[in-house]
Amino acid sequence: MALTVADVMTRDPIAVKPDTSLQDALQLLADKQIGGLPVTDETGKVVGVLSEDDLMVRESGVTTPPFVMFLDLVVYLQNPAQHNRELHKALGQTVGEVMSDRPVTISADVELPVAAHLLHEKRLNRLIVTTDNRLAGVITRGDIVRAMATGQA
Repeated sequence: MALTVADVMTRDPIAVKPDTSLQDALQLLADKQIGGLPVTDETGKVVGVLSEDDLMVRESGVTTPPFVMFLDLVVYLQNPAQHNRELHKALGQTVGEVMSDRPVTISADVELPVAAHLLHEKRLNRLIVTTDNRLAGVITRGDIVRAMATGQA
């Protein structure tokens, strides 16, 4: 019988709310030595994820997209919406302003190879595990590697 996500996931993970201050979330990440946090609303519904990648924009800064001037018209050579999103993340003060609002989720009853494939395909470090759209756990690449190392996977 194949292992499922539920067999190796971290249950009852630490989560934050969208209105949590970014400094408090950063402190949690540092204190717990984790790379991301699920973001839930008051009912426990997953509304986003805060990852190290979301925070790198803040530290690395935002560059202006390339543009050309034609008469009095500015023509962007890249989508300016991406620049606006990055700028918003760089200046955000709460988790809700910085988080990714489209987290990749997975059900706890999915077999482990499917979760591994999803993590690899989407180049993610973690998947948010949900039951009825509510936070149930988190599964990371490390969880899968540990299962492999013990011969479970």
